[in-house]
Amino acid sequence: MAEQRQRALSTSGEALYQILGLEKGASHEEIKKSYRKLALKHHPDKNLDNPDASDKFKEINNAHSILSDITKRNIYDKYGSLGLYVAEQFGEENVNTYFMLSSWWAKGLFVFCGLITGCYFCCCLCCCCNCCFGKCKPKSPGAEEYEYYVSPEDLEEQIRTDMENDGENPIMLQPTNANEKTQLIGDGRRSYNTEG
Repeated sequence: MAEQRQRALSTSGEALYQILGLEKGASHEEIKKSYRKLALKHHPDKNLDNPDASDKFKEINNAHSILSDITKRNIYDKYGSLGLYVAEQFGEENVNTYFMLSSWWAKGLFVFCGLITGCYFCCCLCCCCNCCFGKCKPKSPGAEEYEYYVSPEDLEEQIRTDMENDGENPIMLQPTNANEKTQLIGDGRRSYNTEG
Protein backbone atom coordinates (compact mmCIF):
# COMPACT_ATOMS: atom_id res chain seq x y z
CA MET A 1 0.00 0.00 0.00
CA ALA A 2 2.75 2.47 0.93
CA GLU A 3 4.69 1.52 -2.21
CA GLN A 4 1.63 2.23 -4.38
CA ARG A 5 1.13 5.57 -2.61
CA GLN A 6 4.78 6.49 -3.19
CA ARG A 7 4.44 5.71 -6.89
CA ALA A 8 1.30 7.84 -7.15
CA LEU A 9 3.06 10.91 -5.75
CA SER A 10 4.40 13.20 -8.43
CA THR A 11 6.47 16.34 -8.39
CA SER A 12 5.04 17.92 -11.54
CA GLY A 13 1.94 19.47 -9.95
CA GLU A 14 -0.34 19.19 -12.98
CA ALA A 15 -2.85 16.41 -12.19
CA LEU A 16 -5.21 18.52 -10.09
CA TYR A 17 -5.41 21.15 -12.81
CA GLN A 18 -6.17 18.40 -15.35
CA ILE A 19 -9.02 17.09 -13.17
CA LEU A 20 -10.61 20.53 -13.30
CA GLY A 21 -9.80 20.86 -17.01
CA LEU A 22 -7.47 23.82 -16.53
CA GLU A 23 -3.92 24.77 -17.36
CA LYS A 24 -1.33 25.09 -14.61
CA GLY A 25 -1.29 28.63 -13.24
CA ALA A 26 -5.02 29.26 -13.73
CA SER A 27 -6.55 32.11 -11.73
CA HIS A 28 -8.72 31.65 -8.65
CA GLU A 29 -11.84 32.70 -10.58
CA GLU A 30 -11.16 30.14 -13.33
CA ILE A 31 -10.72 27.40 -10.71
CA LYS A 32 -13.98 28.35 -9.01
CA LYS A 33 -15.93 28.46 -12.31
CA SER A 34 -14.57 25.11 -13.50
CA TYR A 35 -15.25 23.50 -10.14
CA ARG A 36 -18.90 24.60 -10.11
CA LYS A 37 -19.45 23.36 -13.66
CA LEU A 38 -17.85 19.95 -13.04
CA ALA A 39 -19.44 19.53 -9.61
CA LEU A 40 -22.91 20.00 -11.10
CA LYS A 41 -22.08 17.64 -13.96
CA HIS A 42 -20.69 14.81 -11.79
CA HIS A 43 -22.79 15.21 -8.63
CA PRO A 44 -23.89 11.74 -7.35
CA ASP A 45 -27.51 12.86 -6.92
CA LYS A 46 -27.74 13.77 -10.61
CA ASN A 47 -25.99 10.58 -11.77
CA LEU A 48 -27.75 7.80 -9.90
CA ASP A 49 -27.12 5.26 -12.67
CA ASN A 50 -23.35 5.98 -12.86
CA PRO A 51 -21.38 4.51 -9.88
CA ASP A 52 -18.16 6.24 -11.01
CA ALA A 53 -19.76 9.67 -10.63
CA SER A 54 -19.24 9.73 -6.84
CA ASP A 55 -15.52 8.94 -7.23
CA LYS A 56 -15.14 11.64 -9.89
CA PHE A 57 -17.02 14.08 -7.65
CA LYS A 58 -14.63 13.31 -4.75
CA GLU A 59 -11.64 13.95 -7.03
CA ILE A 60 -13.13 17.26 -8.14
CA ASN A 61 -13.76 18.33 -4.52
CA ASN A 62 -10.22 17.35 -3.51
CA ALA A 63 -8.71 19.28 -6.43
CA HIS A 64 -10.80 22.34 -5.60
CA SER A 65 -9.97 22.23 -1.86
CA ILE A 66 -6.23 22.13 -2.58
CA LEU A 67 -6.18 24.68 -5.39
CA SER A 68 -8.42 27.15 -3.55
CA ASP A 69 -6.12 27.20 -0.49
CA ILE A 70 -3.25 29.57 -1.32
CA THR A 71 -0.63 27.80 0.83
CA LYS A 72 -1.49 24.31 -0.44
CA ARG A 73 -1.64 25.57 -4.01
CA ASN A 74 1.85 27.11 -3.74
CA ILE A 75 3.21 23.84 -2.33
CA TYR A 76 1.46 21.84 -5.06
CA ASP A 77 2.69 24.14 -7.84
CA LYS A 78 6.27 23.92 -6.60
CA TYR A 79 6.55 20.28 -5.40
CA GLY A 80 3.47 18.44 -6.69
CA SER A 81 1.57 15.82 -4.75
CA LEU A 82 4.78 14.75 -3.03
CA GLY A 83 4.96 18.24 -1.51
CA LEU A 84 1.39 17.90 -0.20
CA TYR A 85 2.27 14.54 1.34
CA VAL A 86 5.33 16.06 3.05
CA ALA A 87 3.15 18.94 4.29
CA GLU A 88 0.77 16.42 5.90
CA GLN A 89 3.65 14.62 7.59
CA PHE A 90 5.89 17.50 8.71
CA GLY A 91 3.72 20.61 8.48
CA GLU A 92 3.33 23.17 5.74
CA GLU A 93 6.06 25.43 7.11
CA ASN A 94 8.66 22.63 6.91
CA VAL A 95 8.17 21.60 3.26
CA ASN A 96 10.92 23.84 1.85
CA THR A 97 13.36 22.66 4.53
CA TYR A 98 12.55 19.01 3.80
CA PHE A 99 13.18 19.35 0.08
CA MET A 100 16.31 21.42 0.65
CA LEU A 101 17.79 18.80 3.01
CA SER A 102 16.81 15.91 0.75
CA SER A 103 18.53 17.41 -2.29
CA TRP A 104 21.67 15.74 -3.61
CA TRP A 105 23.94 18.69 -2.81
CA ALA A 106 22.80 18.85 0.87
CA LYS A 107 23.45 15.13 1.31
CA GLY A 108 26.84 15.49 -0.37
CA LEU A 109 27.71 18.46 1.83
CA PHE A 110 26.79 16.48 4.95
CA VAL A 111 28.99 13.55 3.93
CA PHE A 112 31.86 15.84 2.85
CA CYS A 113 31.84 17.80 6.14
CA GLY A 114 31.70 14.62 8.16
CA LEU A 115 34.65 13.10 6.33
CA ILE A 116 36.76 16.27 6.38
CA THR A 117 36.27 16.94 10.08
CA GLY A 118 36.63 13.29 10.99
CA CYS A 119 33.42 13.53 12.97
CA TYR A 120 32.25 10.05 11.99
CA PHE A 121 35.56 8.55 13.10
CA CYS A 122 35.58 10.51 16.38
CA CYS A 123 32.05 9.45 17.31
CA CYS A 124 32.80 5.83 16.53
CA LEU A 125 36.09 5.97 18.42
CA CYS A 126 34.51 7.58 21.50
CA CYS A 127 31.71 5.02 21.60
CA CYS A 128 34.12 2.11 21.19
CA CYS A 129 36.56 3.38 23.83
CA ASN A 130 33.86 4.12 26.39
CA CYS A 131 32.07 0.83 25.85
CA CYS A 132 35.18 -1.35 25.67
CA PHE A 133 37.57 0.30 28.12
CA GLY A 134 35.86 3.16 29.95
CA LYS A 135 33.02 3.72 32.36
CA CYS A 136 30.47 2.05 30.12
CA LYS A 137 32.47 -1.18 29.97
CA PRO A 138 30.15 -4.11 30.71
CA LYS A 139 31.00 -6.00 33.88
CA SER A 140 31.73 -9.68 33.64
CA PRO A 141 29.31 -11.88 35.58
CA GLY A 142 32.08 -13.46 37.71
CA ALA A 143 33.58 -10.17 38.89
CA GLU A 144 31.01 -9.15 41.50
CA GLU A 145 32.04 -6.74 44.20
CA TYR A 146 32.27 -8.54 47.56
CA GLU A 147 33.69 -5.67 49.63
CA TYR A 148 30.21 -4.40 50.51
CA TYR A 149 28.74 -7.80 51.21
CA VAL A 150 27.76 -8.54 54.83
CA SER A 151 26.43 -11.95 55.72
CA PRO A 152 23.09 -12.07 57.53
CA GLU A 153 24.69 -13.73 60.59
CA ASP A 154 27.27 -10.93 60.95
CA LEU A 155 24.57 -8.30 60.57
CA GLU A 156 22.44 -9.90 63.28
CA GLU A 157 25.46 -10.10 65.61
CA GLN A 158 26.28 -6.43 65.05
CA ILE A 159 22.67 -5.39 65.78
CA ARG A 160 22.61 -7.52 68.95
CA THR A 161 25.92 -5.99 70.14
CA ASP A 162 24.68 -2.45 69.48
CA MET A 163 21.48 -3.15 71.43
CA GLU A 164 23.42 -4.50 74.46
CA ASN A 165 25.89 -1.60 74.53
CA ASP A 166 23.26 1.06 73.94
CA GLY A 167 23.45 2.71 77.34
CA GLU A 168 27.05 1.88 78.33
CA ASN A 169 29.05 4.19 76.06
CA PRO A 170 28.29 7.89 76.61
CA ILE A 171 28.54 10.30 73.72
CA MET A 172 31.82 12.16 74.10
CA LEU A 173 31.85 14.53 71.10
CA GLN A 174 29.55 17.40 70.25
CA PRO A 175 28.30 17.89 66.72
CA THR A 176 30.69 19.97 64.64
CA ASN A 177 28.10 21.65 62.41
CA ALA A 178 26.52 24.62 64.07
CA ASN A 179 23.10 25.87 63.13
CA GLU A 180 21.04 28.79 64.39
CA LYS A 181 19.80 26.92 67.43
CA THR A 182 23.24 25.81 68.65
CA GLN A 183 24.67 29.29 68.13
CA LEU A 184 21.95 30.93 70.23
CA ILE A 185 22.51 28.62 73.16
CA GLY A 186 25.81 29.62 74.77
CA ASP A 187 27.74 28.44 77.78
CA GLY A 188 26.72 31.51 79.83
CA ARG A 189 23.57 31.95 81.81
CA ARG A 190 20.43 32.74 79.97
CA SER A 191 18.81 36.00 80.73
CA TYR A 192 15.23 36.75 79.84
CA ASN A 193 15.33 40.26 81.25
CA THR A 194 13.78 42.72 78.79
CA GLU A 195 14.80 45.81 80.67
CA GLY A 196 17.75 47.41 79.22
